[in-house]
Amino acid sequence: MLIGELSRRTGVHAHQLRYYEAQGLLEPGRGANGYREYTDDALLTVTQIRRLLEAGLSTQEIGFMLPCATGTTPDFEPCPELMVTLRARLHGLDEHIDTLTHSRRALNDYIDATERRVSRQYQGCDASAPE
Repeated sequence: MLIGELSRRTGVHAHQLRYYEAQGLLEPGRGANGYREYTDDALLTVTQIRRLLEAGLSTQEIGFMLPCATGTTPDFEPCPELMVTLRARLHGLDEHIDTLTHSRRALNDYIDATERRVSRQYQGCDASAPE
């Protein structure tokens, strides 16, 4: 199938498919006319790539893991290197979440402190006084 058909069937734009190819994630053949030609296996590969991207993995990590992927979920054939990569990515996400949680807490503290100051500032005003 040509890139337009693969794009239509997967819902992935052609420029993204070309990017996946440039990253070594997809390997189309070439027809006599020079056009990219994809096998039906490319449908599964694109689905796997999209799911792994949704999990926050980089295309470099996906390139390392894709040969071990099976099915649309994808599932993986277990191997120590794969687990190291997955656990490292999870650890990085946990650290990022901790940083965001700390930032959120600090922003809430600033908002609370500022709102208390505003409240004290207007507390002495009589809202029912005529203008």
